[in-house]
Formats: sequence, structure tokens, C-alpha cells
Amino acid sequence: QVQLVESGGGLVQAGGSLRLSCAASGSIFSNNAMGWYRQAPGKQRELVATITSGGSTYYADSMKGRFTISRDNAKNTVYLQMNSLKPEDTAVYYCKLTQPPISYWGQGTQVTVSS
Repeated sequence: QVQLVESGGGLVQAGGSLRLSCAASGSIFSNNAMGWYRQAPGKQRELVATITSGGSTYYADSMKGRFTISRDNAKNTVYLQMNSLKPEDTAVYYCKLTQPPISYWGQGTQVTVSS
């Protein structure tokens, strides 16, 4: 059973930064892709960024240049560094581990950006 635990969310002013962490249990972390997603109130969950087991990254257009995804396989942890935060970045942020055909999700961490 894989468990994902996010942390690092909070309240920040516009223009500020936060770093989210997602720690994974189990031995499958290093061999699988990880991703960050977010869901704002009343909206669908959307992709933020992904990182493959080899370190290749992908970002949604609105996050490019502001967010950075990284992983530390020795710590079974994936990170999301968020800079230049905007009020529209306010959402619950979730991490996901994909081991096809199964996806595992964390419980989410709230990020609130005040104007």
C-alpha cells in the first residue's frame, strides 16, 4: 500500500513563495512518475507539474517560470517550489504517484494566496 503525505501549504501574500513536499511510503517511488495537481473551490482538479523517474519535467502553461518540481529518490519525496504566487494559485494541492494502471493520491495541502 502506497501512502502519500503532503506538507508545506499555508497562507502567503501575493508575490511570496512556498515549497510543498510530498513524502511517499513504500519502495515504488523511485521507479514511477510523480505529479502535483490542484483544485480550487468550484473548479476541476488541474495538472500543475509532473516529473518522471528519470527527472524529466512538464509544467502547465500558467506555472511555467514560477513553479519548479523536483524529486529526491533517496528520501522518497517530491517537491514543488512555488514562487511569485498569485491569488489565483489558491487551491488544495495534491501529489500523485502513477504506477500504471494505478494512481495514488495524497490528502492534499491548502495553499492560500492573499492579495
